[in-house]
Amino acid sequence: MDFVGFNKKALPFLELIRQNNNKEWFEEHRDQYEKYILEPSRAFVDEFGEHLMALEPTINYAPKINKSLFRIYRDTRRMGAIKVPLKHRIGIIFWQGVGSRMQTSSFYLHFSPDELFVAVGVRWFEKPMLEAYRQYLMDSQKRQELNDILHSLMSKGYSVIEKGYKRYPRGTKVDMAHSYLFLFKGMATYKILNPKLIEDGTRLIDTLYKIYEEMLPLQQFMYEVSLRVKEEK
Repeated sequence: MDFVGFNKKALPFLELIRQNNNKEWFEEHRDQYEKYILEPSRAFVDEFGEHLMALEPTINYAPKINKSLFRIYRDTRRMGAIKVPLKHRIGIIFWQGVGSRMQTSSFYLHFSPDELFVAVGVRWFEKPMLEAYRQYLMDSQKRQELNDILHSLMSKGYSVIEKGYKRYPRGTKVDMAHSYLFLFKGMATYKILNPKLIEDGTRLIDTLYKIYEEMLPLQQFMYEVSLRVKEEK
């Protein structure tokens, strides 16, 4: 299946999920989910994955659930999880490295009736990745490099996720150059676009490629961090 964009009924269907968020309704409309969301998502992953390999030849992708695609059902059993069973935003990920797709640097996007969210990096650190990130930043040159990357991205109109910690980790000092970098719970940059962009396949791919090309320095930096997790295991 060639990717030509998502059907104009895709976003309205996601709004219907938000308004009818129960398993019974979804199972009655599963055929629409597969037609408007799942099948074009698979086609998009195949086509855009080939484009991304021009930027990063070692990128991983596969048009399957729990690979580049995410389950439509939430795990509502987790503590603090959103309790409605269905997601009304659709996530897609292209990841680099051999670790968990969420704990190695990735090109990520999701779309919903509200937004098209485009990001690079690691949105939240689990303990091994957090430790590797902090250890990597003990090198003042690495802190300078990351600081320069972030400021360059912000000058181009991209946003950086908010810091998550108020206290500095043991072994660091407030007066260290760019010490603010130790306060992040994840490290990613993002841009929010009009969700209707998903309906034009050519424009969507061209737009995403340009954004990811500009975000590539952070992708590569965070991939280097993820390699330290592998070394420490």
